Amino acid sequence: MHDVVLHAFNWTYETIANRANEIAQAGYGAVLFPPVLYSQEDSGYWWQRYQPKDYRVLRSRLGRKAALEAALEALRRAGVRALADIVFNHMANEKTMRQDRGEADLYDFPGKYELDRYRNERVEFRKDRLYGNLDDGLFRPRDFNPEGDISDWRNPERVQEQWLSGLPDLDLTDWVVDQQCTCLRALCDLGFSGYRIDAMKHLPVEHLLRVFTIDALDDKFVFGEVLTTNDQEETTFLWPVIRHTQFPCYDFALHETLRRVFLPSGRLRELVDPAAYGQALPWQRAVTFSVTHDIPNNRTFRGMMLGAHDEYLANAYIMGRDGGVPLVYSDQNESAGDHPDDRDRWAGAWNRYDIVQMIRFHNAVHALPQRCLYEADGFLVLARGDCGIVAINKTEEWQCPTIWTWGLRQGNYRCQIHQHVMRVQGETFNFAIPPRQAQMWLAE
Repeated sequence: MHDVVLHAFNWTYETIANRANEIAQAGYGAVLFPPVLYSQEDSGYWWQRYQPKDYRVLRSRLGRKAALEAALEALRRAGVRALADIVFNHMANEKTMRQDRGEADLYDFPGKYELDRYRNERVEFRKDRLYGNLDDGLFRPRDFNPEGDISDWRNPERVQEQWLSGLPDLDLTDWVVDQQCTCLRALCDLGFSGYRIDAMKHLPVEHLLRVFTIDALDDKFVFGEVLTTNDQEETTFLWPVIRHTQFPCYDFALHETLRRVFLPSGRLRELVDPAAYGQALPWQRAVTFSVTHDIPNNRTFRGMMLGAHDEYLANAYIMGRDGGVPLVYSDQNESAGDHPDDRDRWAGAWNRYDIVQMIRFHNAVHALPQRCLYEADGFLVLARGDCGIVAINKTEEWQCPTIWTWGLRQGNYRCQIHQHVMRVQGETFNFAIPPRQAQMWLAE
C-alpha cells in the first residue's frame, strides 16, 4: 500500500480535485487537507484556517462543502486516501472584531453575528452544514479555560490549559467532547480516512483518549503534531504522548537529528538506527518529514529549517529508510512574501522530479528490511531488502567505498534520481558517490 502523505498546505479544494490523478500517478497514498471547519472566508492569511468558528459548517476561503465533496470523490476515484487537519484545541480569536461590532458575548461560538447569518442565508448555509442545528449556538464561555495566554512554555499544565496566542482554549467538558466526537463521525461519513491532530501538545492526554479513540476511528489513520524544537521539549511534550497513547506523531526527534547530522561537525552514521538511541520515534509511531508548514511560516521556528540542499539529502534518507510514514510538504508560496528566498522552494515540491523519483523508490522497497552496507561520518550506504541501495554523501568530495554484495541481488541497478546504471556482481564492488549527492538504486 502506498503510504506517502502529501500535505496540500493551503490548497483550494478545487486544486486538489483537479490534481487528484497526478497525485496518484506521483505515487502518493494520501492527501492531508487544510483544516475544513468553518473559518474566516475573506482572509487570505493561511493561519485563519487554523481558527475555527463552528464545527457544524464546512466553509472557508479554500472552498465550500460541495467543492470539498468533489475533491474527496476525485481522490477516491484515483485511489488516494483523504486526511483532514483537525483543530480542536481552540476556537478563533475574534475578540477585537466582536468588540468592534458591539457584541457582548465574546466567547459564544459561533456568536450572534454568525447565527444571524445562518438564519438570513439559510439556504446557502444548509448546503454547507456538516451536522447539528444551526439555529443554536455551539459553545458558551463555560466551555473555555479562563482567559490568559501561556505563561510558561516549559510547564505542561500551562501549555495545555492556557491560551495559545489569544486563541480561546477549549476546556475538557462533556459537551466539548460530545461535539468533537460528533464532528469526527460526520467527517468520516463524508469520506475522510484519517486525521492530523493540530497543536497536540496543547491537548491533555485524557482529551486525546476521549475524543480520538471513538469507534468511528478504529480503521482511520490518526496522527498528531507535537511541535518541539530540542531534546528538552521532546522529553517534556513528545515522549509522554508516545508512552501514554497509541497515536503516531510527527517525528520531531528525527528532524532534530537530521539538523544535527547535516551540520559540518555532524556524523551521518547517526542515521543508521537513530530510534535505538532515542533520536527518532519508533518506526511504527513516526510521521517523518524534512519540513512542516510551521517551520517556514512561523518566525519562531525558522531556525529549524534545513538548507535547501540538505533538505534534498534529508528527503532521500526519509524516503529511503525503513520505518515511518513520509510526509511531503507543498505550499502556495505563503512564506515567500516575508522571505523571498522561499519562493517556489516548496510550491511545486509535490510533483518535483526528485521527490517523485524518491517516492517511486520508497514504494518499491516498502516494508523491506534495512541494513547498513557502509557507514562513515560523511556518507552512508543502506540496503533495502535484496533489491535497493540508498547512498547519501554530505561531504564536498567523491566517496568510493568497497561494498560487499552479500544479500544483494546480482545484476544491473538503476538510480531512480539520476537514471545512471551500475552493475553489481562478484563478492564486492566499488561504489562511487558524488559530492553532496544522494542515490537511490533499484535492481532491474
